[in-house]
Amino acid sequence: MLKKLLENFKKLDKLTYKIMHIGLKFCFVICILSVFILFAYSFAFTSPSMYYIGINLFKLSLIFAIEFIVCGFIVDGIKKQLI
Repeated sequence: MLKKLLENFKKLDKLTYKIMHIGLKFCFVICILSVFILFAYSFAFTSPSMYYIGINLFKLSLIFAIEFIVCGFIVDGIKKQLI
């Protein structure tokens, strides 16, 4: 299954691949930001809201990453009239 997924990833349209790549970079930056916030919370223990902000940013980055991947494959399938 993973082999088939990687095969489909290589067959993506150039524009779709570029948008997915930029979107995943954006999600990675949000994820790194959330890790820094959680790291700062672990040393500072200033407020619980800092913890919740870090956790929610991490969840948001994972959700956006999944959406970029799924929507990229769907848009590519629509462009190629597979769906």
